[in-house]
Amino acid sequence: MHVIKYLVAGIFFGIILIKAEVISWFRIQEMFHFQSFHMYGIIGSAVVTGIISLFLMKKFRVKSLEGQPIAPQSKPTEYKAHLFGGIVFGLGWALTGACPGPIYALIGSGYLPYIIVLIAAVFGTLSYGLLKDKLPH
Repeated sequence: MHVIKYLVAGIFFGIILIKAEVISWFRIQEMFHFQSFHMYGIIGSAVVTGIISLFLMKKFRVKSLEGQPIAPQSKPTEYKAHLFGGIVFGLGWALTGACPGPIYALIGSGYLPYIIVLIAAVFGTLSYGLLKDKLPH
């Protein structure tokens, strides 16, 4: 039954991405060419929402739907790893016009060539899983 809740939430989130034009390759290209504030505004509002949500979750000791305590842990900052990961992520985003979340919304909207992007994203994730012990962390 929990899967249905997450599926409905995912579909709702996908509709929001479509209506906000977050999955539009045109909007993404505008962002990378610094021609529009649209995507920067969405990303910035997501960051602010995340910060406020984490603050409130910690303050009110919010529990998950299953009743488990939610306790976000601080991690040490690894500048080289974050820089390298950000570059790879940004290149993939710029080349395909989609970051991982909207890939499903794009496929659901009928942009079937994004199935190839999804396969490449899964392959990249699996490759990282196999190579992560050999990578500098």
